Amino acid sequence: MNEREPRLHLLFDAATIARRTEELAEAIAQRLPPEFTLVVLLKGAFVFAADLVRALDRRGLRPRIEFLHVSSYGLGTESSGAVKVVGTTPEAIAGREVLLVDDIQDTGRTLAHTTELLLREGARRVWTCTLLDKPARRTVDIVPDFVGFEIPDVFVVGYGIDWAERFRHLPWIGWIEREGT
Repeated sequence: MNEREPRLHLLFDAATIARRTEELAEAIAQRLPPEFTLVVLLKGAFVFAADLVRALDRRGLRPRIEFLHVSSYGLGTESSGAVKVVGTTPEAIAGREVLLVDDIQDTGRTLAHTTELLLREGARRVWTCTLLDKPARRTVDIVPDFVGFEIPDVFVVGYGIDWAERFRHLPWIGWIEREGT
């Protein structure tokens, strides 16, 4: 199958993402205690979380870092509507403040599901941070505590975010031009 390469359009360059990550770290440092558990939703948020953790460190915060692998897209461009936890839940959350970090808030199902999961597992409080927020797709009433950028209803890739496991390596965020967009 010789599929035509999708056309990518720049949404946020690397410098813009870096500046906004620093601003988010400052806002987080003003609201969270110096020690908390940061839970990264895999796979998409790994690049953002790495940069965010370093920015938090520059502000004197010392989070424990845990990972939670969830999936609702599979290899497609539309959410399946079902959030699936892959593997085990993080261990260092009982009785702690938790910052849940995701790449993109779309329908809201993943953030709502994982927030409830962490609370059931004993987190004292769960704060939420998402690099991108796409409110046009929201089906669950949830508002992240910290948002990097609000975006239109386009399919984005880069900076850890993929399309069928492609484009995670890009240092910027772009949107994929599809038929009719």
